Amino acid sequence: MKKQSNLSRLLQAAGNHKYLLYASWALSAASAFIALAPFYCIWKVIQEALKAAPDFSRAQNLTHYGWMAVLFAVISVLVYIAGLMCSHKGAFRVATNLRLGTMKHIVKLPMGFAERFGSGKLRKIVNESSAATETYLAHQLPDRANAIATPCGLLILLLAFDWRLGLLSLVPVALGFLIMMAMTGERMQEKMKEYQNALDDMSNEAVEYVRGIPVVKTFGQTIFSFKKFKDSIDRYKVWVTAYTKELRAPMMFYTAAINGVFATLIAGGLLFTQNGVATGFLLDLIFYIIITPVISVTLTRIMFQSENAMIVNDALQRIDAVLNLKPLAEAKRPKHPSGACVELQNVRFSYDGKKEVLKGISLTIPEGQTAAFVGPSGGGKTTLANLISRFFDPQGGAVKIGGVDVKDISKEELMNTVSFVFQNSRLIKASILENVRMGKPDATREEILAALHNAQCGDILEKLPQGVDTVIGAKGVYLSGGEQQRIAIARVMLKNAPIVILDEATAFADPDNETRVQAAFSRLAKGKTVIMIAHRLSTVVGVDQVYVVADGRIAESGAGRELLEKGGVFSRMWDNYQTCVQWKVAKEVQ
Repeated sequence: MKKQSNLSRLLQAAGNHKYLLYASWALSAASAFIALAPFYCIWKVIQEALKAAPDFSRAQNLTHYGWMAVLFAVISVLVYIAGLMCSHKGAFRVATNLRLGTMKHIVKLPMGFAERFGSGKLRKIVNESSAATETYLAHQLPDRANAIATPCGLLILLLAFDWRLGLLSLVPVALGFLIMMAMTGERMQEKMKEYQNALDDMSNEAVEYVRGIPVVKTFGQTIFSFKKFKDSIDRYKVWVTAYTKELRAPMMFYTAAINGVFATLIAGGLLFTQNGVATGFLLDLIFYIIITPVISVTLTRIMFQSENAMIVNDALQRIDAVLNLKPLAEAKRPKHPSGACVELQNVRFSYDGKKEVLKGISLTIPEGQTAAFVGPSGGGKTTLANLISRFFDPQGGAVKIGGVDVKDISKEELMNTVSFVFQNSRLIKASILENVRMGKPDATREEILAALHNAQCGDILEKLPQGVDTVIGAKGVYLSGGEQQRIAIARVMLKNAPIVILDEATAFADPDNETRVQAAFSRLAKGKTVIMIAHRLSTVVGVDQVYVVADGRIAESGAGRELLEKGGVFSRMWDNYQTCVQWKVAKEVQ
């Protein structure tokens, strides 16, 4: 099957607006032809002046041809503007459709996709890659039509008056064109991809760095604490410097070639006038010297259009990298879970298909019990929770809820069965009421207020000017991390799912907020199956079952107090934790 060209794909995304794009190309080409008419008027002015010299009062039509040149220039600009209006309207439609199409596909992808892809990189693809197509369609393609029409018209003008001077002026143009082709070939396409990759890496690492600024400021660290971010900047600097040096010589020769046309004409003029200068030849030489700068401008425009075509090609490839990802398979005949027990059977999982993050984990969490996953960072705790929520599918084994494999549960029912409180819950720019209502779109105002009360959010509503109707993020209204967590808990309470997963949900809470969050958790956990991921071991001692996850395996399991008495892995973790919480910052005495 023949691969669809980038332009065909963009026109398809334009829908009926593609006719506006066609019109923009036609108008832009017409503008280019009209723009050459003033040069003919200038030639007539020079002709009149040379005929009347030295008594220029005998030149009767100078004013007429001058105003004609102005008129054609104005008409050319107006036609070009009309073309741009058409192209922008079509280009905005294409960019909108690409963004909508990409976002609709992202919504269908598993929840863990954004984490693996990188939020900064994903945002750059959705926003900047689609914006690159807008620039290409709104400006570059009309300019390409203009740039193609201009040489055609110029070729007629150059050969019409004096074919010798016309051919002579094309020599440096041909040289410049060959140099340009060398700079914009397949190798340049690969370089453009490397450039965009470097930008993506910086964007992705910058997002992670900004999120970690509170840690940097708290512990007085520097940017060097975020080695990946600094390394991405260094790689970008090295790449750009090397690439700039590589193009320095070709760009210098290209610039000299396209801007040296008039020098070639003067040399040719001296050669052709060894036996004397004819008035007609002088007229043509002056005209050619005036018109040749248009050639350099046109060639430069073509060069930058080639670069932008490569940018668009790279942008569409990046959009395709998202669109080519397949959603998780949906069961043709969904089954309904009977209860809220959670069971993992010999589960294996790898993010990259090489290194296993989970290595054959089996466990059972009975309905209505609270279980905690603890252990060192990178051990696989969050991955376990992600598999239970079906953010990903395991490569081996099975994850079951209520005796049914999560793959056989419909997406809607699974989302209604499992609620997730993330480590850093995000609220949208909307009222608190609307943020909580996301958990249950048909909830009444009374139900939302009850959920907020149960989530210990009364003090938040009291201090805000419009209470529950206050828009978060507007007019300087912002909430702390702990307050945002309580709003998120209210949303989960309103949803009232039988299984709740808490991923380090008190990580960003101060002591006062943590107390309120823990009280909200107590209400939330009543009658539900709760899975906690925690580093603060004090929060998990009283749970029904503790699973110590290390190196992708269950190193130890049992009730918290039983594990403390056992003197194993959890006991050692508890001793280390108690030592850490007793640390204090001492003030130096002068």
